[in-house]
Amino acid sequence: MSKLLFLLATCVFAQNAWQEHTDLDGRFKVFLPGNFTQKTDTIKTEIGQLVYHTSFLQSESAEAENLFYMVSYCDYPSNVVFADSTGLTEEFFQATIEAAVESVDGTLAYSSDIKLDTHPGKQWRIDYLDGKAIIKNRAYLVCNRFYSIQTIAWKEKSLNTDGNRFLDSFKLIE
Repeated sequence: MSKLLFLLATCVFAQNAWQEHTDLDGRFKVFLPGNFTQKTDTIKTEIGQLVYHTSFLQSESAEAENLFYMVSYCDYPSNVVFADSTGLTEEFFQATIEAAVESVDGTLAYSSDIKLDTHPGKQWRIDYLDGKAIIKNRAYLVCNRFYSIQTIAWKEKSLNTDGNRFLDSFKLIE
């Protein structure tokens, strides 16, 4: 009996084992329930080539609280994004939110202003897949670096604590 309890406790602990991921190049850390996969994409834009760095964890189980966890960042040319200019920052975030909604053919449920330390940010939720899934996103401008932190869950599981734990754990490192 004690071996069975030990095995059950080990399985529960393994499912809930969160770990800190530190990205020195990205200058951030975050807690998540597994290991990130990392990729880099270079995208041609009107302002030149932008390099997007993406770290993500996709759940292997359809029963998971969240199906997807992601942090991405991109450095914009210093003459394009001015994190200290309220008007330009607001335009940048609005364009970002509109592009995110359009990219998944979703509906914006809400958006609001937030901050990370003294850095401006936005949080928003997108309902997509005909309202069956939810994307929660937080984004920040830190000088000319844009960060996006995101979770995806089925609508019936979208109020889970794991998503907030992940989003709340995002911190900048020097």
